[in-house]
Amino acid sequence: MDPRRGKATRTASKAGAAAPKAQGVKGTGTEPSEPPAALGAARPKAQMCGQVGAPGSGRKKRAPGSPERPPVRARNACAKKAPLGFEDAVEGLAVPAGKLAPPAAPGPPLPRTGSRRERGARAPREQRTLPEPTEVSGLDLGLDLGLDLGLDLRLGHGPLVPSSRLRKKGAAPGAWKPRTVLEKLKLRRQEISVAAEIVNRVVDHLLRRLQSCESEFQGVSRLCTGSYYERVKISAPNEFDIMFKLEVPRIQLEEYCNSGAYYFVKFKRNPKGNPLIQFVEDEILSASKMLFKFRKIIKEEIKNIQGIDVIMEKKKRGSPAVTLLIRKPKEISVDIILALESKSSWPASTQEGLPISQWLGTKVKTNLRRQPFYLVPKHAKEGNGFQEETWRLSFSHIEKDLLKSHGHSKTCCETDGIKCCRKDCLKLMKYLLEQLKVKFRHRKELEKFCSYHVKTAFFHVCTRDPQDSQWDTRDLELCFDKCVTYFLECLKTEQLKHYFIPGFNLFSRDQIDKINKEFLSQQIEYERKNGFPVFYEF
Repeated sequence: MDPRRGKATRTASKAGAAAPKAQGVKGTGTEPSEPPAALGAARPKAQMCGQVGAPGSGRKKRAPGSPERPPVRARNACAKKAPLGFEDAVEGLAVPAGKLAPPAAPGPPLPRTGSRRERGARAPREQRTLPEPTEVSGLDLGLDLGLDLGLDLRLGHGPLVPSSRLRKKGAAPGAWKPRTVLEKLKLRRQEISVAAEIVNRVVDHLLRRLQSCESEFQGVSRLCTGSYYERVKISAPNEFDIMFKLEVPRIQLEEYCNSGAYYFVKFKRNPKGNPLIQFVEDEILSASKMLFKFRKIIKEEIKNIQGIDVIMEKKKRGSPAVTLLIRKPKEISVDIILALESKSSWPASTQEGLPISQWLGTKVKTNLRRQPFYLVPKHAKEGNGFQEETWRLSFSHIEKDLLKSHGHSKTCCETDGIKCCRKDCLKLMKYLLEQLKVKFRHRKELEKFCSYHVKTAFFHVCTRDPQDSQWDTRDLELCFDKCVTYFLECLKTEQLKHYFIPGFNLFSRDQIDKINKEFLSQQIEYERKNGFPVFYEF
């Protein structure tokens, strides 16, 4: 038996119970859009202009002989008065309507409250909301939780067009205010301070143990990456990802099944003094053995942390994270991820990745590619199971740099610079997915979607629209809409290229089933057409 192939574990998932049908709610001038039907049901054709609602509702017939009204033109994304508001197609099997119960319909849409945009409102400054994390604090609020988006999607009925072109101003069944939503997503200083102190104590204790002389992980250190340091953490400081990096010099990578993202790790030399030699099997550094020992040390050591009630959750199949649940004095979930650091050249699969030349410049791209890359013990899918000896590439530190210096202009969003709404759009996209996952938590369709999908798509939109003027803070709703549109396009085509490994498709069918992508697409469409009521439901 080939030692490189792990045992495949059969997994199966069934769609959750059918949710109740939506009830029609009358509005003041329009009626809410119908909730999404079963996946196999026919979808109505989108109208290029006019109100969203029942066909023909709210329209006036043109009197004979009267001049025809000129067509409504879609306004440019950079226009000052525009309304504010994810690549190769994969052929698939049609899903019969009876195979999946209709999704639950959201509650009644909110009444319109006027303009789709608050004129003159400026993006809230995150610099004044979140304290700048420092190395002194010792808190790596790490990898993105779970570790790009605006045309209206008509599944199977033609090209994508911005939702702003499908309805007249004020025609949305439910008005929503993005600034109000962003305000409630802010992390409060006092909450951050309390959470930081608790997580610091746990992380520092574990680091001291791992760095002890008898540990195989004595060279481990903290890597500050993730949503907190990217300043796009939302809602509450109750979930954190921490990366513990361990430098492994002179390694050789063997790509797994032409994936571009997963690799077997070998040492070019195996000197007797290498503490990781005990994890080597048939010249391969065993990801499963190393992760098992890493988990064992942490599980034993958390018992010795005084004043904090912390337990380790059961290992999730294929996951690289060691998940700790702090129960007292405050409930916080912490994912600790072991990462191998390599300072050699990036693998060939990344050659065409990181397409930021037009966005941030070729010099920035060159400097970023000179940084180390990381490998985490994330197992590649193998049939219905996983290949447990593989490691996956990670560029979370580069993602942090992209979001930190996100503007085409070097002074974008600085104290004296022009403000953009890029991060605000990413926060809203993360929140949209988060809220939908909460709403359908009793179903299986959204389990494999995570904020990393949203962030990847967001980076692609930044590449497509590199100019700061295309992200004017006054056009927040329109910019958010184009981000939603791009994500919907990725769901429809089942194509979301990894931003650093373009040959790796995050939305391929071996990663996420087609039926799940269609379900998420339907839910986003419903939210979009009804003013995102899910933003206010939980």
